[in-house]
Amino acid sequence: MASFSLTSSSPTLHKATIIDPSSSSSSSSSSSHAFPHRPPFVLRMPHQPRRLQTPLVLPKIQSLRHKTRATPVTKDLWDNSILKSETPVLVIFYANWCGPCRMVHRIIDEIATEYAGKLKCFIVNTDTDMQIAEDYEIKAVPVVLMFKNGEKCDSVIGTMPKEFYVAAIERVLKS
Repeated sequence: MASFSLTSSSPTLHKATIIDPSSSSSSSSSSSHAFPHRPPFVLRMPHQPRRLQTPLVLPKIQSLRHKTRATPVTKDLWDNSILKSETPVLVIFYANWCGPCRMVHRIIDEIATEYAGKLKCFIVNTDTDMQIAEDYEIKAVPVVLMFKNGEKCDSVIGTMPKEFYVAAIERVLKS
């Protein structure tokens, strides 16, 4: 049975040769096949492509980038996490089906990383924690509320640029 192989004289040009496993030469043969269900040739590559390898540093960078994120909060944790907090708190009210909420959520995650230690960031899913949304009269999402000493002190309704949220945070931190 003859097999087919590629040989290369340069990195881009390949030439094909037919290899006959029953003889030691690289010429074709017309002998009967021992295995009629197999093709009379086998394609062989001169070299295997190298696998892509991820540097070991990349997972560390990714873990540092997303180390501080907005934490989900439920009705059970609301009082201790938001109302009794000594540091200012930012809360985003969102829904899973809301596209603009995802955009704001990414912005708030960035803000949580930048203001770690100065500000706590939480997220409330209005579909699962409707009582909290009703208590603060949330009619549409996304809504971002700022709390300081357990009191609501600022709010941002809708999707805004990051600078808008940062300005609201700075106002609350200075007050």
